[in-house]
Amino acid sequence: MYSLTSRADVATERPERWAKQLVSHLGHKVAREKTDRGDELSIGDALGVVSVTPGAVVLEAYANDPEMLARVEDVLGRHLERFAEKDGLKVTWSR
Repeated sequence: MYSLTSRADVATERPERWAKQLVSHLGHKVAREKTDRGDELSIGDALGVVSVTPGAVVLEAYANDPEMLARVEDVLGRHLERFAEKDGLKVTWSR
């Protein structure tokens, strides 16, 4: 169980495309598991979850210390923004 969490709902007309690209890319670098809540990515001793809802990519970060939470947010957010640069996606985290 993780003591810290944050979430970003990133509006886009193509959530499936961007989520798939993000998970595919990161899945080559970190452990990945498909679950009921989405694709779980193990980043250090923390967890990132990528899922989709109609009109949004949902990013969730879970960690036990603020530095690791910030790392998961950075990894997920930075990569998604880079992949979807032409669509102008902006990731804003809520804790």
